[in-house]
Amino acid sequence: PRPLGPSAPRPLGPSAPQPLKLQAPGSSESPLLRVQRAEELKTQEDPMRLKGAGKSMLASIKDSLFPVDGWEMPKFFSMSFMMFCIIYIYTTVRDTKDTLVISSCGAESITFLKVYGVLPAATMFMVLYGQMSNYFSKKALFYITACPFMVFYILFAWVLYPNRALIHPAVPKGIDERWQYPVALVCNWSYSLFYIISELWGSVGVSVLFWQFANDIIPVWQAKRFYPLFGQLANIAPICAGQTVAYFAKLAHEGDDSFGLALKYTTMLVAAAGVALLGIYYFVGVLDEADKKKLEAEKEAKGEAKVKKPKKPKMGMMESFKFLLSQRYLGYLCVLVVSYGLSINLTEVIWKRMVKQAYTNKKDYQIFMGHYSSLVGAATFIIIFFGSNIVKHMGWTVGALTTPILMGALSIPFFAFVLTQDTSKNKQALMNAVFIGMWQNILSKAIKYALFDPTKEMAYIPLDQESKVKGKAAIDVLAARIGKSGGSLVQQMIVIVFGNIIKGAGCVAAVFYATIVVWIMGVLGLAKMFEAKIAEGKKDKAEEKSGLLKKAGNMIKKA
Repeated sequence: PRPLGPSAPRPLGPSAPQPLKLQAPGSSESPLLRVQRAEELKTQEDPMRLKGAGKSMLASIKDSLFPVDGWEMPKFFSMSFMMFCIIYIYTTVRDTKDTLVISSCGAESITFLKVYGVLPAATMFMVLYGQMSNYFSKKALFYITACPFMVFYILFAWVLYPNRALIHPAVPKGIDERWQYPVALVCNWSYSLFYIISELWGSVGVSVLFWQFANDIIPVWQAKRFYPLFGQLANIAPICAGQTVAYFAKLAHEGDDSFGLALKYTTMLVAAAGVALLGIYYFVGVLDEADKKKLEAEKEAKGEAKVKKPKKPKMGMMESFKFLLSQRYLGYLCVLVVSYGLSINLTEVIWKRMVKQAYTNKKDYQIFMGHYSSLVGAATFIIIFFGSNIVKHMGWTVGALTTPILMGALSIPFFAFVLTQDTSKNKQALMNAVFIGMWQNILSKAIKYALFDPTKEMAYIPLDQESKVKGKAAIDVLAARIGKSGGSLVQQMIVIVFGNIIKGAGCVAAVFYATIVVWIMGVLGLAKMFEAKIAEGKKDKAEEKSGLLKKAGNMIKKA
């Protein structure tokens, strides 16, 4: 048949649906309108789609494994790159902080540092962040929160670490063993500060900076597909960061000067990732703001009245705490976050103690942890495909329950081996315990990134803006620290009673599985409220749409 030219008449009948594309702010139609149009199209009946016609098997497989449409790709990959930068920074500094503190102060010092250093710092951050949210815009708050971390890492690599001999007092000799670890942490205060700041970045970077921004610009129907997959490309970051840390650790043969050089190289990459994070946030923010303005202009042109949201009163510190305590929904979310932090800490500290026993050299320890981080990223990259389909096809409740159930099952062989084998005298038993614990931790973290984080963040979406900002900062920063610090307190008490964390492994296992039970109960309680809020939101939208249609009908009658 003759191809139609520019002047040829259009064929009669309904035209084929054109694929939606994400356009720049200067285009004729805003991305937000296209998003809304796509949401409406999903709710319309399409007999051809219901029968599966028009879709090849390859397209069906693609939709199952990677349910992102072509017009959504720019938005999806931009947010994924943001998460990549955040996780790359965290993985690099996490491996570095463990090497610094454990090699200088001992593995047992981590339990003291998390309780008496990280927890107070997280509390102060939560209070300060809540206050700043009353005075700064979201954009300014993002920059004010992220930039100090990058400045500190640069300062540590080029100022504090090279002058450690001048700023670190010597650890007193002959000190009682019970006070050895806290005294060593105080004497090596810059290492302790590096550890605290890095732990804070793990909570602030992912939970507050990324997810809060994602919750603001991504609707619920899109989040069900996007959130499990955000970590897909982003979790290439642990693979890259782990191999980077391992590579530069090989440069540190024996002397600390070589380690200092490796520290500077890794810090340069951390700073570059920080600059990229700020850049992509600015870029996505500009596009989103322009789209919103264009959407409002198009609505005004169509005669739709702009709804002015009432200003909510700003709350002080005490009012914020009272507000959070009065929210049962946030209370369930707090149970989930605390339970994860407590359970992962109970297994991770025992395993890291064994790793330190197996790899006593700083270089060997950091190389091992670098490869471990890469394996975590690779496992997460694979498991996230399955996680996205669990949430998509089985719902939020099943996705949220999967994490505690699988973590409990994966810990059975690890605790069984630790309780039945003597790892202190048998080198082969020690290496076997390290290997089993490594895979238990790898799979637990992969499941956390693939299912726990996405389902937790989806639970924030139905909340109002006040609960999102202040509740999220309190839960994701403070509650996460409470969980990990609680695990450290439990292990401190066990060490006091049994004299060794390995000897008290049975008590650790009992507390671990009690936490898993509480976690499951919290998920079941939150699931009911989450579904109720989603249903309430749909009802409000339906009533609003019905009111608009009724108003339009009255206007037509008057005309």
